[in-house]
Amino acid sequence: MTDFVLVPGADGRAWYWHRVVPLLRDRGHDAVAVDLPQSNDAGYDEYAEAIRQATIGRHDPVLVAQSLAGFLAPVAATRTPVARIVLVNAMVPAPGETAGDWWANVGHAEARHGKQFDLLDDFFHDVPPEVAAEATAGTPTGPSETLFTEPWPLDAWPDVPTTFLQGVDDRFFPLEFQRRLVRRRLGLDVEEIPGGHLVALSRPDALVHRLTNI
Repeated sequence: MTDFVLVPGADGRAWYWHRVVPLLRDRGHDAVAVDLPQSNDAGYDEYAEAIRQATIGRHDPVLVAQSLAGFLAPVAATRTPVARIVLVNAMVPAPGETAGDWWANVGHAEARHGKQFDLLDDFFHDVPPEVAAEATAGTPTGPSETLFTEPWPLDAWPDVPTTFLQGVDDRFFPLEFQRRLVRRRLGLDVEEIPGGHLVALSRPDALVHRLTNI
């Protein structure tokens, strides 16, 4: 049995993982999804503490980090013992880099050939309509402004085994872009999985299959 701690991306809601958690439990694993702080001045200390709290009482947990949580999971991993970090369609930070500067630093706009962001097309193109409707209902949530201006506080990626899973149909972080970035910053090859950027919503079975076979 593996203990999984699931960290959402920019939306910050544990709900993002609601299709994954029961599938992991059905396979005999434990899984908890983290609700990230919604305070506009929350920084790395507050985000890392929320993740750390979710690891309490769990044996050698695996941190699974979606998208923006690529900035958060490694910080949390320096403050609580974890067995592995699994990045899913994630941003990979450099020491001292802010989440706000990341986009220009890595050439994100060029990788998308200047395409303007479209929420439905970039994020929900392969998500079932009823799930997409639930995801976009209600008051929008998101990361704090502080997170985009506070430098990433680590000198290097933590000494924790790391796996990078990348959706082959991710329109927001294209596959080739991620291959180059992950190789340059982490020295790793991405492992391709089916699905787009929000793979936990669109292809939970495929994601769980890969998570349980790492």
